[in-house]
Amino acid sequence: MTHPVVRLTRATLTLALRIFFRRVELEGIERVPQSGPLIFVLNHPNGLIDPVFLLCLAPRPVSYIAKATLFSMPVVGWLVRAFDSLPVQRKQDRATGTDNSETFDRARELLSRGGSLGIFPEGISHNEPQLQRLKTGAARIAFGTGLADLKIVPAGLYYSDKAIFRSEALVLFGEPIEVVPVALGEDGEAPREQVRELTAKIEVALGEVTLQADAHEALALVDRAARILDAAGDPSQSLGDGVALRRRLAAGYERLREEAPAEVEVLTERLGDYEGSVGALGLDIDHPPGEALSAGLILRIGLLTLLTLLLLAPLAVVGTLIHYPAYRLVGHLSRRFSGGEDDLLATIKVLGSLLFFPLSWGVVAIAAALLGGGAWVALAVGLLAPLTGFVALNFWERFEGLVGGARIAWVWLTRRSVLERLSRERQAIYDGIVDLAARLDDV
Repeated sequence: MTHPVVRLTRATLTLALRIFFRRVELEGIERVPQSGPLIFVLNHPNGLIDPVFLLCLAPRPVSYIAKATLFSMPVVGWLVRAFDSLPVQRKQDRATGTDNSETFDRARELLSRGGSLGIFPEGISHNEPQLQRLKTGAARIAFGTGLADLKIVPAGLYYSDKAIFRSEALVLFGEPIEVVPVALGEDGEAPREQVRELTAKIEVALGEVTLQADAHEALALVDRAARILDAAGDPSQSLGDGVALRRRLAAGYERLREEAPAEVEVLTERLGDYEGSVGALGLDIDHPPGEALSAGLILRIGLLTLLTLLLLAPLAVVGTLIHYPAYRLVGHLSRRFSGGEDDLLATIKVLGSLLFFPLSWGVVAIAAALLGGGAWVALAVGLLAPLTGFVALNFWERFEGLVGGARIAWVWLTRRSVLERLSRERQAIYDGIVDLAARLDDV
């Protein structure tokens, strides 16, 4: 049975994920075997946020193989131990003295009991636009078990903007890889050729559930093009659909850059001009077309949003006063200690929030007691403080939506022809992207 502290920690981390990310989705979860030995292999773009997704949201308990240096870190070390992580020593971590053969033995024992293990075969968290060269540890552990029913499931992690509060995240599970046992040598290791072959299969499988390109510039362009297609398509599509679209665009872009570079350049310039025009008006590229708006619609949505904001305002003001100092402090610390690495920002922000927001609740509870409220009032204030934070978050997101809607309404009232022209230009860019994709049978 899971220890109550571990259950509480998992629940807290799950809540932190749901707050930090505006939208979290799991896709392909039906591909994950519900029982039997299983190894999850994941890409590693976002520091300690990556393992938390499977720890909290996977359909079955997961233990991780984690770099040994994490075990000596404050707080983090307690977390990795609490979740039965297994320390592995990398070449640059020799000073830790961790014995990897013992780690591999413990991993095999876990799998032999029908457990599941999470491994990041790239070995490092990074910001590169492609998967890094995979280590062979996952294949070696898989063969070393000798289990005929062992499966490896690739899990791709995607973030719309991994360093930004209230962005989006997706976990995409791929098709399981069947591990066929091989004869082991006297040292208990599988033949190198079989290890290389299985590692290559893992790399292909991970590539099918991750978004990659040759360069960051290509990924950025693909994302911009996908946003155009999203704006003209179904607004309720899943994150998985959005990633699949970006994968097709990325594959098509690499081919089109060689086969039709002039057309790609023209479309890219046109996209840039459109984004500049939209930005100059203070709008987003997913603005509604002018013909979809009316004075009645604008008035109805505006008044409803304004009424909601007025109802939320009293608690939102309190929540902002309580949480804003900690929010700013966490942002400052994340920029200072991340060393400019985007894959560390979210980790620092989440860990900082888990520390400083509860401290803020404690401070207001103590203040209530010192002001004569007594112990029960202080307890009530401390318990209600998180609720005011949720209200404040909801208030400011709605307020941001109201401001954006007001900009759209103003442009529609004063420069309707411009808004309609921009809508036509967006549709023309959409058609251009679809036409190019059709030539590659990517639609």
